[in-house]
Amino acid sequence: MTDYGSDTADDAADVLVLRKGTHGIPIERYADALRDRLPDRTIRLARTPSEEREAIRHAAFVTGMVLEDDLLEVAESLEVFACAYAGTGHLPLDRLEEREVAVTNASGVHGPNIGEHVVGAILWSTRRFHVATRRQRRREWRHYQAHELQGSTVTVVGMGAIGRAVCTRLEPFGVETIGVRYSPEKGGPTDEVIGFEEGPFHEALARTDYLVLACPLTETTRGLVDREALVTIDPNATIVNIARGPVIDTDALVDALRSNWIRSASLDVTDPEPLPEDHPLWNFGNVQITPHNAGHTPEYYDRLADIVAENARRFGADGSDGELKNRVRL
Repeated sequence: MTDYGSDTADDAADVLVLRKGTHGIPIERYADALRDRLPDRTIRLARTPSEEREAIRHAAFVTGMVLEDDLLEVAESLEVFACAYAGTGHLPLDRLEEREVAVTNASGVHGPNIGEHVVGAILWSTRRFHVATRRQRRREWRHYQAHELQGSTVTVVGMGAIGRAVCTRLEPFGVETIGVRYSPEKGGPTDEVIGFEEGPFHEALARTDYLVLACPLTETTRGLVDREALVTIDPNATIVNIARGPVIDTDALVDALRSNWIRSASLDVTDPEPLPEDHPLWNFGNVQITPHNAGHTPEYYDRLADIVAENARRFGADGSDGELKNRVRL
C-alpha cells in the first residue's frame, strides 16, 4: 500500500517516488515494482504536490521523471536522484552538481522495445508495406516491387544501450553494420566503427542503405543529417530516427524526399515536435511517422525498478554514492 504519512528526518522513506508517470502507465506500478524488489525498505509514493514538497524535505534517495527547481529547493537531505528517463537534459544538472547530488539515469530500459521498433521500421521500408497498405485500402490487387534487407549496409549512429540493442537484433538479417560514436577506438558490436568527423561519416553515408539515428542530441549531433549528408547518402537509403528531431535538418529532409534523394524515412521524433497538422512531412507516402512512441513498453517500470532498486541497495549499504549504476557525469 502507498505510504501517505508525513516524514520527519527520523522516519523518511528509504526511496521516495515522485508523482509524475510516463507512457500513460500509472506511477503506482513503478512504486509497486520497487516494493517487490526491496521488501525490507520503505518505498513512499507522493501523489500530490504538497506531499512531494513535504516528503522530499528529508529524503536522501529520490526517483522520478522530473525534478522541478522549486522541489529541489526544499530537498534538504537529497543525495541521490534516480532519473526515470534515459535522458537527463531536462534536469537542473548545474544545481544538482552544486549540491553534490549523484544523478543516475534509465539507460538500458529501452533497448528491447526501441530495437524492435527500428527493425520494424527497416522492414516496413524494405518490403514496402506502405505501398501494400495503400493498395489494400483501395482494394487493389496489383503487384509491386520490393527490396531485400540481406546484404545491405546499416549505419547506426550512437553506440549506447539502444544502438547496441539495434545491432544485436540486426545480426540474423545478414547485414553489414557501421557504428558511429564519439570514441571509435572503443569499438562496438558492428563490423566497422567510425567517429563523427565529416570525412569518415560522409564516406560511410555514401555506402549506407539504412541510417539509424540512436544518439543523444548534442552540439555535435544537432543537424548532423543536413543537406550535405542527404545529398551524399545512397539515394536508395532509408533513414530511421529514434534519437531526437533536431538531429535531422527538417527542411533539408523535406527537400530530399521531394527530390528523391532518399527512398524513405521513418520518424519517431520530429523537429518541431509535435509535428504541426499542416506540416508537409505528413503528406509523403514514403514517410512513416510515429508520435515519439518507440519508447513505449509495458515492461518500462519493471526494467527501471531493476536499476533503481539495485542502486538503492548499494546506497543503503554504506550511504555511499560512488558505485551507482548508470551514474551521470555532471
